[in-house]
Amino acid sequence: MTENPVPDAPTATPFERLGGEAAVHALVERFYDLMDLEPAYAELRAVHGSTLEDARQKLFWFLCGWLGGPDHYVERFGHPRLRMRHLPFAIGIRERDQWLACMDQAMRETGVDEDLRLRLNQSLFKTADWMRNKNG
Repeated sequence: MTENPVPDAPTATPFERLGGEAAVHALVERFYDLMDLEPAYAELRAVHGSTLEDARQKLFWFLCGWLGGPDHYVERFGHPRLRMRHLPFAIGIRERDQWLACMDQAMRETGVDEDLRLRLNQSLFKTADWMRNKNG
């Protein structure tokens, strides 16, 4: 009899460790809810337009693949080309830091394992910092 891999096993992907699509969906929902509710993320919220529905769906699709799960985003849109797709938006240190703080808060509030949360924060920082396209 073959055993299924244990979610916390070293070979498990972050997607599996997180809990799969349902957990990624919950994380994305909390992230955008916080962005909408918390004054600390006001500048970040302002660059997203009047509705967050499209952003919610695209981040969910992207994160599934980025975390090692299904490549929903790539299947629909091709390579993410994150920097190119974000060039129309002014992203500086403030926006980067608000995005990272909002995601960290969402991870904490949705119960992401501490070790995984810290590892994801390191990777997310590198990506978010690379997205900056303005000073300050």
